Amino acid sequence: MTAIGTLQYPVLDCEDALELAEFYQNLIGGEIVASEDDTGWVELIGGAGGNIAFQRIDDFVPATWPGGQHPAQAHFDVVVKDIDWSEAAVIACGARTTGHPIVPLGEPTPHFRVYLDPASHPFCLVWND
Repeated sequence: MTAIGTLQYPVLDCEDALELAEFYQNLIGGEIVASEDDTGWVELIGGAGGNIAFQRIDDFVPATWPGGQHPAQAHFDVVVKDIDWSEAAVIACGARTTGHPIVPLGEPTPHFRVYLDPASHPFCLVWND
């Protein structure tokens, strides 16, 4: 089947596009591209795993994961080598823990820990033993 197009990048809605771009820059690297006079649209280019854009939404309502009135509809899985170091690093950047348990999923056993970014989008740190 011939593709109709190509994916440019996922876009995350949020209250503060620049703040969220800076969080993800700390998480996956890359270069922030934003207009100095309008930070309602910010791009993170060249990060490990691809590009992401961030869009300021007036009256943004954060996801309430897990469950809740505004459930998350998508999330990122970020592969890490050292979960303890990585957890401390994302929390220092502004992530919040969810209390979601570590979930083993098979052999070789991948593990996930779920966090919320500064705009309350869930994301997982994933590692293998």
